[in-house]
Amino acid sequence: MNRREVFVVAILALSLSCHAQDSATVGNSQEQPQPLAPLSDPASSSRSPTAYVIGASDLLSVTVWKETALSGEFLVRPDGMISMPLLGDVHAAGLIPSQLGNEIETRLKKFIQNPNVNVEIRQIHSKVIYLLGEVGKRGPIDLAPGMTLLQAISSAGGLTDYANSKKIYILRTSSGRQEKIPVQYKKALKGDSALNLVLQSGDTIVVP
Repeated sequence: MNRREVFVVAILALSLSCHAQDSATVGNSQEQPQPLAPLSDPASSSRSPTAYVIGASDLLSVTVWKETALSGEFLVRPDGMISMPLLGDVHAAGLIPSQLGNEIETRLKKFIQNPNVNVEIRQIHSKVIYLLGEVGKRGPIDLAPGMTLLQAISSAGGLTDYANSKKIYILRTSSGRQEKIPVQYKKALKGDSALNLVLQSGDTIVVP
């Protein structure tokens, strides 16, 4: 092979190499994945507030950030009000804690720049249930959120030796009508959660 033929072969080889590199570059640009859309910020999602509704005789803890003189525990009066420094009477009954916190913040803006208020339920006294018959302690007891039949009977000191556990029932008033709900106490006691009924304010547990 003379020099001229060697030169031609070299030119052809270089041309083929450049073409292969260009094809690879085009292929890579076509296969490059598109950027993913940013995920939504979890903090921006709405948070459901606590469902507990404040009532008369409940004891509330109100904390105003960096304002100890305005913070403290406040009893909800029978008229549904609490009395706070600077603000005087604030309506609390019928609101959930976050709503009351927002109301206090709005009213404090007249006195404080950017107030930050947190409201918590310290003691619940506005919602009660009643126990009658063969229990250790008869009468009303405070209804804690989510309190069940077994928890209520336990809070009342349990059943007496004379109790007829097969005939326990709950009296509940709904839409102005009273209904009688039979209780399967022993099955609930053995762990059947479906029978360990969640109580409602005003329920009366009767233990013959």
